[in-house]
Amino acid sequence: MTKLRSMMAKASVFSMAILKTCHGFYVPGVRPYEFEQGEEVPMKVNSLTSIHTQLPKDYYRLPFCRPTGGPKMASENLGEFLTGNKIQNSPYSINMLREVYCQVLCQVTLTKLEAHTLATHIKYGYHNNWIIDNLPGASVGLSGSGQQQTHYAGGFPIGFTAQDTKEMYVYNHVNIILEYHNPEGKDGHRVVGFAVEPMSIAHEYAGGYEWDGESSEGFTKPLDVCETNEHISRDMINGFKRVAPGENIIYTYDVTWEYSETAWASRWDVYLSEDHMVPAQVHWYSITNSILVVLFLSLLVVSILVRSLRRDIAGYNAMAALTDEEKEEELDESGWKLVHADVFRPPSNYPMAFCIMVGSGAQIGLCAFFTICCAAVGFLSPARRGSLMTATLIFYMLCGCLAGYVSSRLYKSFRGRQWQMCTLATATAFPGLCFMIFIFFNTILAFFRSTASVPFLDLVIVAAMWCCVSIPLVFLGAYFGYKEESMEFPTVTSTIARAVPEPSFFMKPLVGISMAGMVPFAAAYVELFFIMTSLWMDQFYYVFGFTLVVFVILLITCAEVTVLLCYYQLCAENHRWWWFSFFASGSTAAYTFIYSFFWFRSLEASKMLITYMLYFGYMFLICTAMFLVTGSVGALTSLWFIRKIFGTIKVD
Repeated sequence: MTKLRSMMAKASVFSMAILKTCHGFYVPGVRPYEFEQGEEVPMKVNSLTSIHTQLPKDYYRLPFCRPTGGPKMASENLGEFLTGNKIQNSPYSINMLREVYCQVLCQVTLTKLEAHTLATHIKYGYHNNWIIDNLPGASVGLSGSGQQQTHYAGGFPIGFTAQDTKEMYVYNHVNIILEYHNPEGKDGHRVVGFAVEPMSIAHEYAGGYEWDGESSEGFTKPLDVCETNEHISRDMINGFKRVAPGENIIYTYDVTWEYSETAWASRWDVYLSEDHMVPAQVHWYSITNSILVVLFLSLLVVSILVRSLRRDIAGYNAMAALTDEEKEEELDESGWKLVHADVFRPPSNYPMAFCIMVGSGAQIGLCAFFTICCAAVGFLSPARRGSLMTATLIFYMLCGCLAGYVSSRLYKSFRGRQWQMCTLATATAFPGLCFMIFIFFNTILAFFRSTASVPFLDLVIVAAMWCCVSIPLVFLGAYFGYKEESMEFPTVTSTIARAVPEPSFFMKPLVGISMAGMVPFAAAYVELFFIMTSLWMDQFYYVFGFTLVVFVILLITCAEVTVLLCYYQLCAENHRWWWFSFFASGSTAAYTFIYSFFWFRSLEASKMLITYMLYFGYMFLICTAMFLVTGSVGALTSLWFIRKIFGTIKVD
C-alpha cells in the first residue's frame, strides 16, 4: 500500500509538471513591424461569417464601400483557402497616431436586390472580420444590462434586428480603436490592440445637403451628428439607419489611438483567453475529471486483471505439471485457456477490412498527436491563419508510412494473399471518403457563392499531395511491413474453429461494445465542448496543452477498457475478439456523434438545409476519424495483451 501511494504521488507530480506547460509560450506567426508616425496602417477585410448558417461569404458581396481600383486579394496559403478565409484590402485610410473624426467613406443607394441581400445577412447574424497588422478586430458593444463589453473572437455584427418591429438596421459607422506600444530601443510604434465599436446612424448632411455619392464635396460637408474634433458616441445618435430599397446609406468611421503597456509578443493573450471569459479553472476541472477516471479505471484493471491472471496462470501451469492420471482426477479446465487453439485465428469476417481500418487509425492517431504537440508548444499560432489545417495535411501524408506498415504486418499475420489490394485500400479508403464528401460540399458551396468553396487549383494541389505523396508513402510502409517476418503467436491455431457457447446477457459482445465507449467519452467530454465551440462558433482555441493531456488520457482509457472487456470475453470462451476489441473502444466515437446532436441546438441554426448538411456531414467525418483512432488503439492493445497472457502459460 505504501508503494502504491508513492507511485501515485510521483505520478501526480509528473502530471502537474506537464500541465504547467499549458500556459506556455507561443511562437508568433509574423515579424513585428514598427510604424512611423503618420505611416499608413493597412486594414484588410476577411470573409463574413455566421454561426447560424456556417456559410462564409465574400465581404464585397454586400453593399459596402469598395477600395479605389476594386478589391485585391491578399496572399493566402492553402490552409486559409481550405478554412474559408478570403482576405482583401479595404477603403479605410488609417495612419499611425492620426486621429480621424467622423470621416465619410462613401454613400450607397440600396436597390431592391441589395436591400434584400443585406437584410437577409443581418437576419442570419453575419459578422465582419477585419484585420490590422495581422490582429483580428474585437467587437465592442453593449450587454443586455447596458454595460459595455468586448468580444475578441468572431468579429462584429453587420447590423441588428429591432425586437418590436423586426426591421433590419445596418451598422454604417464604426469607431476603430487601436492600441500601440513603443518598444525599447526602437523608433517606431507597434500595433498591439484592435477593436471596433459598430453603430447604426441615420446620417443627414447639415443644411439639407443631398450628395450624389460621387462628387468630392460630399467627403468634406459636415454631418448633423458629427462634432468637430470629437469622436462619435452612442449618446449622440438620434436615429438608426434602416435597410430598405432606395435608402441612401452613408458609411463613416472614427479612428482612436490609445497607448498600451502590452508588449507585442503578448498582444494575442487577450484573444486566446477571451479576456478570461472562460476561467482557467474550467479546463483544470476537465483535466481533474479525466485523471480521476483514468486512476479509477487503472486501479480496477490492476485489481481485477493482475490478481485474476496470476491465479489463472499459476493454476494452468500447475495443471500442466501433473501426470495424466493426476489430470484426470482434477476438474475440467475452464476459462480463457480453453480457447488457446482459436484465440489467434484471423477474423472470420472481413480480415482485410480489419487491417485497413487499424492501419488508417494508426495514421490518423499519430497525425493528431504530432499536430497537437506542435500546437501545444506554439508552432501553430493563430496569427498564422490556416497553419493548423496545413500542418494536419502534411502530418497526415507523412504518417502514411505507418498506415502501410501496420496494415501489412497484420494482413501478413492473417496469411492474406491480396496484399496489393489491402495496401491500395489503406491508402485510399479514408482519404477517399473525405475527399468525396469535401468535393460534394464544395460543389454545393460554389452554388451558394460561399468563400468556403475552395478554388479548383487548390483542389488540384490537395489531390496531387494525396496521389503523389500520401499513396506512395503508404506503399513504402507496406513494403517494409511485408518484408519483415510474419508476426509470431505463442499458440498454434487449430484447423477447426471452436464453437462459442451462448453467453449471458451482460457478456454479449453487443452489450459490451455499447457500454465500452461511455468511460472514454466521460473522460474527455468537458474539453470536447470547448473544441466544438471553437470549431463551429468562430472562437479561438489555443489551450492545446490541455488538449494533449486529454488526448493521451482518452487513448489510455480506451486501451484499459478494451483490455478488461476482452479478458472477460475470453473467460466466457469467446475467441472472436478482433472485431470486438476494435468496436468496443471505437464506440467512443458513437457517443461523440450522439453528443453532437444535443450540442447542435446551441448553434441556433438557420432553417437552411445546407447548414444541417455541413454540420452533420463534417461531424460524421470527424467521428469516423475518431472511431478509427480509438478502435485501432483498442485492437492493438488487446493484441499485445493477449499475446502476453498466452505466452506465459504452458499449452499441451
